[in-house]
Amino acid sequence: MTDTQVEPQGNREAMLEKLADLDTQHAVAVAGGGEKYVARHHERGKLTPRERIELLVDPGSAFLELSPLAGWGSDFTVGASVVTGIGVVEGMECMITANDPTVKGGASNPWTLKKTFRAAQIAEENRLPMISLVESAGADLPTQKEIFIPGGKIFRELTRASARRVPTIALVFGNSTAGGAYVPGMSDYVVMVKEQAKVFLAGPPLVKMATGEESDDETLGGAEMHARTSGLADYLAEDEHDALRLGRRIVARLNWSKASTVAGNGVGYAEPDEDPEGLLDIVPTDLKEPFDPREVIARIVDGAGPGNAVAFDEFKPLYGASLVTGWARLHGREIGILANAQGVLFSEEAQKATQFIQLANAKNTPLLFLHNTTGYMVGKEYEQGGIIKHGAMMINAVSNSTVPHISVLIGASYGAGNYGMNGRAYDPRFLFTWPNAKSAVMGPAQLAGVLSIVSRAAAESKGKPFDEEADKGMREFVEAMVEEQSLPYVLSGMLYDDGVIDPRDTRTVLGIAFSVIDNQPIEGATSFGVFRM
Repeated sequence: MTDTQVEPQGNREAMLEKLADLDTQHAVAVAGGGEKYVARHHERGKLTPRERIELLVDPGSAFLELSPLAGWGSDFTVGASVVTGIGVVEGMECMITANDPTVKGGASNPWTLKKTFRAAQIAEENRLPMISLVESAGADLPTQKEIFIPGGKIFRELTRASARRVPTIALVFGNSTAGGAYVPGMSDYVVMVKEQAKVFLAGPPLVKMATGEESDDETLGGAEMHARTSGLADYLAEDEHDALRLGRRIVARLNWSKASTVAGNGVGYAEPDEDPEGLLDIVPTDLKEPFDPREVIARIVDGAGPGNAVAFDEFKPLYGASLVTGWARLHGREIGILANAQGVLFSEEAQKATQFIQLANAKNTPLLFLHNTTGYMVGKEYEQGGIIKHGAMMINAVSNSTVPHISVLIGASYGAGNYGMNGRAYDPRFLFTWPNAKSAVMGPAQLAGVLSIVSRAAAESKGKPFDEEADKGMREFVEAMVEEQSLPYVLSGMLYDDGVIDPRDTRTVLGIAFSVIDNQPIEGATSFGVFRM
């Protein structure tokens, strides 16, 4: 064992500590508005959003919840008063959004919009039917200026999905008022729960103020009125369980199927050659410690077996050694993998990645990016060797690749390396983060050091003495700030990923994600931008 290596047991203990903290953070999101409001909700005979989802999806199937930590670190409740995710209903993968009425009546705040927009983007890119479980008081009025203008996009996306012949279904369990009334109004199918659903543009108080008319909730926007008089409701449910049953029957009659059929997908694959439990031993929480990404790959992809002689066919193994590239299968699905080793990307790695991405597009194969990079190499030798144009070449390939990309931050993701490895700005179909990962323009110590060098040079140019004590304090402050802003909860709270996941769940999460992308035909790029050679 070298001096830079860490005992596997130390890795495991450190990762388990981070996972325990992750469980705590997820528990905050699951708690919604807290025990008091959940109890009040149950006393009214109503289910929580996750209880509704559990009854909607197929028994025993997985529900991939997205962005559960949205709003983390903000003034709003973690989770942003809405649950979003992908679930299987009557054998079909669907995007499900469910308002959480235990949080301010399910009112939408700025983070609710961001989270809902992201769900709509995933649904569009992957051709997923959309099911809205509606119970919302509308906009969070104190933040209406941040919600009103962009909020109209929600309704636009519903109508555009319908125009693409992608089904949209609304199950209304309670209030759906003001602009929220347009969610059922713009959905293809609408179910309303008797004596609970209330759908109107303006409630009785506002109607009284605007027109002087006296009315009550039921005659103004009750479920029976909409089922019998206005025609807005297509189905009238006796209770919540009946509404969910009707929702499942609607999906069963959609005559829906995947657009892309992948031979052997999900059939006859072998489990990984190595136990995924070992991921906790391999990956250090100290990002300065190196680890071999091949050990990660071996615990994620299908093992060797019938029709898959080798678990991982490495491409260019002797060239550009700090980037591992190769072909594998995951739940029977052929994929290409790019995984950082030892952190730094040199010109050789950039050129290797560019070629590999082109090959993946030539054979319509989706790509998985496993991030652990400090960025592209700097220094006189590397600048003269063309690191800028080679890095640009890799980013060009990533930008113009049209096969689906999925990214997982398994370690560091700093600087332009984040871009070259298909970070959030490059629109991967999905992006997940491990709890040890960090992402920023550069490492905390490096950023603080750069600021220190600039300050020292400025003092020297002015002929002034340099304050070493103040510099020390500045560096400590900046390092702490960047360290905090680089943490996965902060990034996840800002929706820069689709969720922080347990490393041991990576294979399952990726299995769902790669299955979802097959709802759309996959066609690789036939042209790229100009490559500077």
